[in-house]
Amino acid sequence: MFIDDLPTPALIIDAGALEANLATMAQAWPGSRLRPHAKAHKCSSLARVQQRFGHTGFTCATPREISGLARAGIEADFLLANESVDPARLGAIASTGATVAVDSDETVRAAARAGISKVLVDVFVGLPRCGVEPDDAARLADLARSLHLEVRGVMGYEGHLMMLNDPAAKRERVTLAMETLRDCSEKVGGDIISAGGTGTWREHLDTGITELQAGSYALMDTSYATLGLPFHQAVHVVGTVISRAVGWAVADVGLKALGMDHGNPEVDGYDVWFCSDEHVTFAVKRDPDSHGAPTFLPGVGEHVLVTPAHVDPTMSQHERAWVHRDGLVVDEWAIDLRGW
Repeated sequence: MFIDDLPTPALIIDAGALEANLATMAQAWPGSRLRPHAKAHKCSSLARVQQRFGHTGFTCATPREISGLARAGIEADFLLANESVDPARLGAIASTGATVAVDSDETVRAAARAGISKVLVDVFVGLPRCGVEPDDAARLADLARSLHLEVRGVMGYEGHLMMLNDPAAKRERVTLAMETLRDCSEKVGGDIISAGGTGTWREHLDTGITELQAGSYALMDTSYATLGLPFHQAVHVVGTVISRAVGWAVADVGLKALGMDHGNPEVDGYDVWFCSDEHVTFAVKRDPDSHGAPTFLPGVGEHVLVTPAHVDPTMSQHERAWVHRDGLVVDEWAIDLRGW
């Protein structure tokens, strides 16, 4: 089977590009230095490939991702890098030996009640999301130990800095955020300082963290592509042109097949006008500087490649991915970690 034979919309992964991305990151962040983030792909088959590149731990955003990886037979050092006070969900992953992020008395006590044995203290380093105030990190660690939890260290996510395009400003601000995290590490104790992502993989080579939580590097998207990272676009959605007018064409890849929070996708060098539930409308580029762009629209029944702007939610919209080499489908992977 070739990708042109697939019913659309179809999520496809270029095996060569994926392997090149994994090799590039594994060279810079080998073994346990990288804790790949499963939320970026939600696919146990892809996680197994990441293991083959030497990585022994996984970052997860939901308990379901951890339990799904375990059900798939993947044995690893799991980190739930997200807060939860749900006793059923936490209890369901206790047997995996997972480490859980905590940032409050409530999350510490919930972990203890659910039978979780290990935690990381999640520290606020600038992104207004989760994380305990730095001045309270040591007290929270003491509370965890008083409840017989092992405190493995600290984590912090500087997600607000991922998309900075100014290299000097990014390095300075990442460095400052990690100074806060390292200071908390000395007070909290433990061996782990966990942080970062695909957008700051290079800056962290000398910030003193012990592990990087990168995920999007494996498959990439148009948003991260603007940063000039050394990773290739490995995932696309194949669409079929289902309507064509004088000035535009429509393919069957819409909001229900894409993550749209980072903006419109790209379609084979055309101008994307907008997406609706089941459709993407696109037209020939009118920019005179668009050298090499198509000067005609594809006909009804022809296929186009749609490149998502945000890979994580795009993956969660699909039940399966088709792995190909030069257009020949070589495998089918279930997106088995999706949902709650």
